[in-house]
Amino acid sequence: MAALAQQCGLAGLADEHLSVPTDKGAHAGAKVSCLIAGMVAGADSIDDMALLRHGAMGTVFDRPYAPSTLGSFLREFAFGHVRQLDAVAARLLARLHARTPVLAGVNGPVLVDLDDTIIEVHGYAKRATRCRTYRLSYVDRRSAVLIV
Repeated sequence: MAALAQQCGLAGLADEHLSVPTDKGAHAGAKVSCLIAGMVAGADSIDDMALLRHGAMGTVFDRPYAPSTLGSFLREFAFGHVRQLDAVAARLLARLHARTPVLAGVNGPVLVDLDDTIIEVHGYAKRATRCRTYRLSYVDRRSAVLIV
Protein backbone atom coordinates (compact mmCIF):
# COMPACT_ATOMS: atom_id res chain seq x y z
CA MET A 1 0.00 0.00 0.00
CA ALA A 2 2.82 2.40 0.86
CA ALA A 3 4.49 1.71 -2.49
CA LEU A 4 1.23 2.29 -4.36
CA ALA A 5 0.64 5.57 -2.53
CA GLN A 6 4.19 6.62 -3.38
CA GLN A 7 3.76 5.65 -7.05
CA CYS A 8 0.57 7.71 -7.22
CA GLY A 9 2.30 10.73 -5.71
CA LEU A 10 0.44 11.04 -2.41
CA ALA A 11 3.22 12.99 -0.69
CA GLY A 12 3.58 15.40 -3.61
CA LEU A 13 -0.17 16.01 -3.74
CA ALA A 14 -0.27 16.76 -0.03
CA ASP A 15 2.75 19.07 -0.28
CA GLU A 16 1.10 20.88 -3.19
CA HIS A 17 -2.41 21.28 -1.78
CA LEU A 18 -1.98 21.46 2.02
CA SER A 19 -1.04 24.75 3.66
CA VAL A 20 -0.88 23.93 7.37
CA PRO A 21 0.60 26.92 9.25
CA THR A 22 3.69 27.11 11.48
CA ASP A 23 6.52 24.64 11.64
CA LYS A 24 3.98 21.92 12.46
CA GLY A 25 2.87 21.99 8.81
CA ALA A 26 6.35 21.40 7.39
CA HIS A 27 6.72 18.28 5.25
CA ALA A 28 2.96 17.80 5.07
CA GLY A 29 3.27 15.13 2.38
CA ALA A 30 5.51 12.92 4.49
CA LYS A 31 3.26 13.35 7.52
CA VAL A 32 0.08 12.56 5.57
CA SER A 33 1.80 9.49 4.11
CA CYS A 34 2.76 8.31 7.61
CA LEU A 35 -0.79 8.84 8.87
CA ILE A 36 -2.32 6.87 6.02
CA ALA A 37 0.24 4.08 6.33
CA GLY A 38 -0.46 3.87 10.03
CA MET A 39 -4.20 3.63 9.47
CA VAL A 40 -3.69 0.92 6.84
CA ALA A 41 -1.51 -0.96 9.33
CA GLY A 42 -4.27 -0.80 11.94
CA ALA A 43 -3.55 2.33 13.97
CA ASP A 44 -6.72 3.96 15.25
CA SER A 45 -5.21 6.61 17.51
CA ILE A 46 -2.23 8.94 17.49
CA ASP A 47 -0.45 6.73 20.04
CA ASP A 48 -0.90 3.74 17.73
CA MET A 49 1.14 5.52 15.04
CA ALA A 50 4.19 4.32 16.98
CA LEU A 51 3.79 1.01 15.15
CA LEU A 52 5.48 2.67 12.16
CA ARG A 53 8.70 2.83 14.18
CA HIS A 54 8.82 -0.81 15.30
CA GLY A 55 10.33 -3.94 13.86
CA ALA A 56 11.10 -4.00 10.15
CA MET A 57 9.01 -0.91 9.37
CA GLY A 58 12.29 0.98 8.98
CA THR A 59 12.76 -0.86 5.68
CA VAL A 60 9.47 0.60 4.42
CA PHE A 61 9.80 4.16 5.76
CA ASP A 62 12.86 6.40 5.67
CA ARG A 63 11.92 8.51 8.69
CA PRO A 64 8.58 7.69 10.25
CA TYR A 65 7.40 10.56 12.40
CA ALA A 66 6.83 10.21 16.12
CA PRO A 67 3.19 10.04 17.22
CA SER A 68 3.58 13.35 19.07
CA THR A 69 4.75 15.06 15.84
CA LEU A 70 1.80 13.66 13.90
CA GLY A 71 -0.59 14.73 16.66
CA SER A 72 0.82 18.27 16.63
CA PHE A 73 0.38 18.34 12.85
CA LEU A 74 -3.27 17.26 13.07
CA ARG A 75 -4.08 19.71 15.88
CA GLU A 76 -3.16 22.59 13.55
CA PHE A 77 -5.94 21.59 11.15
CA ALA A 78 -8.96 23.83 10.68
CA PHE A 79 -11.98 23.29 8.44
CA GLY A 80 -10.15 24.69 5.41
CA HIS A 81 -7.39 22.14 5.82
CA VAL A 82 -9.93 19.35 5.78
CA ARG A 83 -11.18 20.71 2.45
CA GLN A 84 -7.58 20.76 1.19
CA LEU A 85 -7.21 17.10 2.21
CA ASP A 86 -10.43 16.40 0.33
CA ALA A 87 -8.79 17.86 -2.80
CA VAL A 88 -5.77 15.61 -2.23
CA ALA A 89 -8.04 12.57 -1.84
CA ALA A 90 -9.94 13.35 -5.06
CA ARG A 91 -6.74 13.64 -7.07
CA LEU A 92 -5.25 10.55 -5.45
CA LEU A 93 -8.36 8.55 -6.30
CA ALA A 94 -8.02 9.55 -9.96
CA ARG A 95 -4.36 8.50 -9.95
CA LEU A 96 -5.18 5.21 -8.23
CA HIS A 97 -7.80 4.50 -10.88
CA ALA A 98 -5.28 5.18 -13.64
CA ARG A 99 -2.64 2.94 -12.02
CA THR A 100 -4.68 -0.06 -10.81
CA PRO A 101 -6.95 -2.33 -12.87
CA VAL A 102 -9.68 -2.58 -10.21
CA LEU A 103 -12.28 -0.93 -12.43
CA ALA A 104 -10.94 -2.11 -15.79
CA GLY A 105 -13.79 -2.96 -18.16
CA VAL A 106 -16.49 -1.23 -16.12
CA ASN A 107 -18.33 1.13 -18.45
CA GLY A 108 -21.25 2.03 -16.19
CA PRO A 109 -21.48 4.04 -13.02
CA VAL A 110 -19.63 2.96 -9.89
CA LEU A 111 -20.87 3.62 -6.37
CA VAL A 112 -18.45 4.04 -3.49
CA ASP A 113 -20.36 3.65 -0.23
CA LEU A 114 -18.69 5.45 2.69
CA ASP A 115 -19.93 4.64 6.17
CA ASP A 116 -19.07 6.19 9.52
CA THR A 117 -18.11 4.01 12.40
CA ILE A 118 -18.26 5.57 15.83
CA ILE A 119 -15.85 4.04 18.32
CA GLU A 120 -15.94 4.81 22.04
CA VAL A 121 -12.60 5.94 23.47
CA HIS A 122 -11.79 5.59 27.17
CA GLY A 123 -9.34 7.68 29.17
CA TYR A 124 -8.71 11.31 29.97
CA ALA A 125 -5.65 11.60 27.75
CA LYS A 126 -7.45 10.69 24.50
CA ARG A 127 -8.22 13.57 22.18
CA ALA A 128 -11.46 13.13 20.28
CA THR A 129 -14.81 14.80 19.92
CA ARG A 130 -16.19 15.13 23.42
CA CYS A 131 -19.80 14.26 24.15
CA ARG A 132 -20.51 16.55 27.11
CA THR A 133 -23.73 14.86 28.17
CA TYR A 134 -22.16 11.49 28.95
CA ARG A 135 -18.50 12.54 29.37
CA LEU A 136 -17.42 10.04 26.75
CA SER A 137 -15.13 10.53 23.78
CA TYR A 138 -15.72 9.17 20.30
CA VAL A 139 -13.50 8.68 17.28
CA ASP A 140 -15.09 8.78 13.83
CA ARG A 141 -13.60 6.24 11.40
CA ARG A 142 -14.77 5.79 7.83
CA SER A 143 -15.05 2.53 5.95
CA ALA A 144 -15.51 2.22 2.21
CA VAL A 145 -17.25 -0.38 0.07
CA LEU A 146 -16.91 -0.43 -3.69
CA ILE A 147 -20.08 -1.53 -5.50
CA VAL A 148 -19.81 -2.20 -9.22
